[in-house]
Amino acid sequence: MDFVTIKVTCSEAFTEILMVALFELGFDSFQELGDGFEGSCEHKQFNQKALEDVLNNYTDVAYTLKEEDKTNWNEAWEKNYDPIIVGDKCIVRATFHKPQPQFPYEIIVTPKMSFGTGHHATTYQVLDYQTELNHTDKKVLDVGTGTGILAIMASKRGASRITATDIDDWCIENSEENFALNEVKGVKIIKGQIEQVEESDYDLIFANINKNVLLDQIKSYAARLKPSGKLILSGFYDRDIADLKEEAKKYGLVEDTHTVRDQWAMLALIDPSV
Repeated sequence: MDFVTIKVTCSEAFTEILMVALFELGFDSFQELGDGFEGSCEHKQFNQKALEDVLNNYTDVAYTLKEEDKTNWNEAWEKNYDPIIVGDKCIVRATFHKPQPQFPYEIIVTPKMSFGTGHHATTYQVLDYQTELNHTDKKVLDVGTGTGILAIMASKRGASRITATDIDDWCIENSEENFALNEVKGVKIIKGQIEQVEESDYDLIFANINKNVLLDQIKSYAARLKPSGKLILSGFYDRDIADLKEEAKKYGLVEDTHTVRDQWAMLALIDPSV
């Protein structure tokens, strides 16, 4: 088995706290549910005792674990996945879907165990924003690239230099596969956290992760952003916008615009003094 997936049942008050705690244990790809959340962890990183030590500190918290092969998600996905139309400009499809050349942008994605097909409201909103955002000759950083979908769109929109990062070996492999499917070349891929990105002066930084990781890493994003650059965040609810704006303000960034879809939000930040 390649992955351990967890479903945690808890009150809303504990959801974000526990997601942060599990992230530190190697879990990622979190999805909030009405009664808790789900997440996954590479089997080689999974530590049952460490997990129990964390969760046993909380009352009224239940969880279930399931071991899965990395191919399981892909098999289910191939049976149910339909192309995604983003606005009227972009289609996200799989290799087994027919091309639809009427759309200016076509992205071919085989997600397997990676996040980012355009189905989720967070990815959809960033892609939609990218279709209007100037990428020409821009230096772009995609943090937590997953399938590589945002980096692919950046390339199609004319970015000149692209760096993509992820902490998951499977996401790195999957993004490389998707870059090849879309004939995207020259992407610098980094396995690791934002701290492993040594370059700075990025024109555009994309981070579609989750609220707690974003709050923790905004300082690092700001340090790598060109003064005239733009930071685009997603992976959180509309109710979280204020917290992210407050944290970003500490580093001289303020809201340029935001969007909301199905209660999920995207927030674009800039330095107003430039």
